[in-house]
Amino acid sequence: MSSFAPPSVLPDISPTWGEIGRTEGGAIERCHNQVAQLLPCFLLVLALTLPPTPAFAHASDRGHVLLLPTGYYVAGGALAVAASFLVLALLPSDFPARFWRRRLPLFAFGDGARAIVSLISFAGFAILVAAGLFGSRDPLSNPLPLAIWTLLWVGLVLLQGLLGNLWSWLNPWYGPWRVISRMFGKRQTWRPPPWLGCWPAVVLFFAFAWFELIDPAPDDPARLAWAAGFYWLLSFAAMLVFGYRDWSRRGEFLAVFFAMIARFALLERNEVERSEGGRLSLCWPGATLSDAAPLSLSGIAFLLLALSSVSFDGLSKTFFWLGLFGLNPLEFPGRTAVIGVGTFGLVLTFVLLAAAFILAIVLGQRLAGSPHSSLSQAAGLLVWSIVPIALAYHVAHYLTALLVDGQYAIAALSDPFALGWNLLGTAGMQIEAGVTAGAGSAWWLWNFQAGVIIIGHMLAVLVAHGLAWRLHPVPVRATLSQFPLTVLMIAYTIFGLWLLATPAAG
Repeated sequence: MSSFAPPSVLPDISPTWGEIGRTEGGAIERCHNQVAQLLPCFLLVLALTLPPTPAFAHASDRGHVLLLPTGYYVAGGALAVAASFLVLALLPSDFPARFWRRRLPLFAFGDGARAIVSLISFAGFAILVAAGLFGSRDPLSNPLPLAIWTLLWVGLVLLQGLLGNLWSWLNPWYGPWRVISRMFGKRQTWRPPPWLGCWPAVVLFFAFAWFELIDPAPDDPARLAWAAGFYWLLSFAAMLVFGYRDWSRRGEFLAVFFAMIARFALLERNEVERSEGGRLSLCWPGATLSDAAPLSLSGIAFLLLALSSVSFDGLSKTFFWLGLFGLNPLEFPGRTAVIGVGTFGLVLTFVLLAAAFILAIVLGQRLAGSPHSSLSQAAGLLVWSIVPIALAYHVAHYLTALLVDGQYAIAALSDPFALGWNLLGTAGMQIEAGVTAGAGSAWWLWNFQAGVIIIGHMLAVLVAHGLAWRLHPVPVRATLSQFPLTVLMIAYTIFGLWLLATPAAG
């Protein structure tokens, strides 16, 4: 298809779901996606494409056929990533360093208010947990599921990628930990052994992803309240045992994830003293990745798991994935029936991505033939180039949920216990679900999501190019070392665009 044609209206074919599940995009029943093509096999790393078919999008209680030129988008995205690699290869060797070195100092700030902000966050968290236990049973009326799955896991991730590590101030542990520390004085803490790395964060992140993607009812307010409350207590106890700083860097998976995403932000925080204050500077996206230290094996696993879990979230809803296991997407049996399949898919997606990444690094090292860096050092350094890709996938995949469920969250926060309150004056606000419905909305959503994925991969090539110079000072070797990783990024660009375009259930 070479042009965009007006949509033709189809009869409603919305499936009826008999379970409480993730509300991807709100209370509207829809299949918000477009039909491109079905891949002949499930290989994330290859992401082979076939000639595209007309794209399909379903929103609200109507259907639309959108004749989007998805094949051209896929080809254009792959060529854009490849062209960025070629351009960088021809630029002067010091270009990445000069590009990232530029800073615009903004202002200095103190750290005194951090504990107060965290205590306010803790109070808000406690209210949300109470609302989950005693408030409305409707996931779109109870503020707890909306706050965690939409405001925290979607909105805050986006803000982290733009503004830096806001979670270091907003997390609900730092304030209470400071209060306990002041009341009882400094206590002896047990320092975790170096070999432990951030494996606790990897395990907890996998548990979080499993609960979000596989658990039969992650939106059930009471179920989510018990899970969130238990996790807060577990993390707080670990901070008292190991120390706040150590556990935040090794075990609290949200702190680890948000700190990695904040590396891509436009704002950089330079600490003046160890934990007191700092200075903010404006920088280019990904500039703070240029001087990042190589990650350990556990850090590599964590970052790859973060990307693969979001990828599987999209893949698990596709007609292609469900068809592999003989499931009819329009007669979906419910999450309970696919727990084993979902767990297998979540693990498999991570294993395939990890294998593809390590293979790309090994081939790159052999092509470069440089004796100056080991495989572990190369993998630990170049894995930072995954950050812009992970952020791009997160934004693109959850955009519709943010646009619609974000409105439900604002309304629900005004009446957290369903008692008729209107604390924020938004309890009776009208939800504009049409922002993601219709031909026009589908067109701009698709273009925005596709653009985010393509730009994310192009920036990943830039980041990888700059990091390669730290491993291979010789220009030819640095360029050769990046060729396999660039091929992987091109394949993942194709895979990401396919995920946006292929038919999906829910």
